[in-house]
Amino acid sequence: MTFAAMGAVECIVRTQNALGEGIIWCPRRQTLWWVDVLAGKVHEWRQADTLHRTHDLPFRRIGSLALRERGGLLLATEQGLFVWDPETGSTAFAAAPEIGQPTHRLNDGRCDRAGRFWVGSMHDTEFVPDGKLFRVDRDLTVTTMAERIVIPNSIAFSPDDRTFYFADTRQYAIWAFDFDLADGALRNQRVFARYAGPARPDGSCIDTSGCLWNASYAGGQIVRYTPDGRTDRVIDLPVSHPTCCCFGGRDLEILFVTSARFPLSDPSTEPLAGSVLALRPGAQGLPESTFKG
Repeated sequence: MTFAAMGAVECIVRTQNALGEGIIWCPRRQTLWWVDVLAGKVHEWRQADTLHRTHDLPFRRIGSLALRERGGLLLATEQGLFVWDPETGSTAFAAAPEIGQPTHRLNDGRCDRAGRFWVGSMHDTEFVPDGKLFRVDRDLTVTTMAERIVIPNSIAFSPDDRTFYFADTRQYAIWAFDFDLADGALRNQRVFARYAGPARPDGSCIDTSGCLWNASYAGGQIVRYTPDGRTDRVIDLPVSHPTCCCFGGRDLEILFVTSARFPLSDPSTEPLAGSVLALRPGAQGLPESTFKG
């Protein structure tokens, strides 16, 4: 894949995802993975030959996914966490953080460098503050880390593993916490970045300088924040609802961005809404951590 110029935004997969989300890069397969949350589908894009495949799975909602150290992917769904083998198509139940909550589903998730999976839950149809943030350990033990969340997003970890980032999209804020990689504890919650609306924080990723790149949902931009929370750079996109971003490519120097169509009253006004975009922003990302459970 080539780019016309540094910083030029291009469409690499012209999909019509209702809610494209959770994009991650697999270095082993040199492949992008992402989900269409509302369609319950997993998408795969291979850089070498630009092959794009859509996988239909037996879930109504898939909020996010993670690479698994032992192979396959971990899926966060409305039924809980499942291990999925893309080669055979088989799925196996792993854990259910939201036991007894049929109205809820899992949303944004990401692994830390100790191999744990962090994932948030939310009400599937109402914007109410009864979601939670969970830490799923390697032995599949589930611990509730935060409560009263409307839409959990922006889970990310600083390069030195001392800061944990997390957002509630409907509270228009990204928070930073002191993070202990050894025991997985969170302390000292504070506001990292605040959105004034209608733009609000969605998915994030971190670069080697420790800066956080956030998809500004309903803002049509990617915003880069320095480690002290200052806005460092703003990249305009040809879609109004970017949802998540990740660094990928052989040298982790390409920023990939998912987007959504469903909030648009007339999707024809945004031909690229729901597609995956890419650019070279002049920064390098960090390898995606894997789930070791």
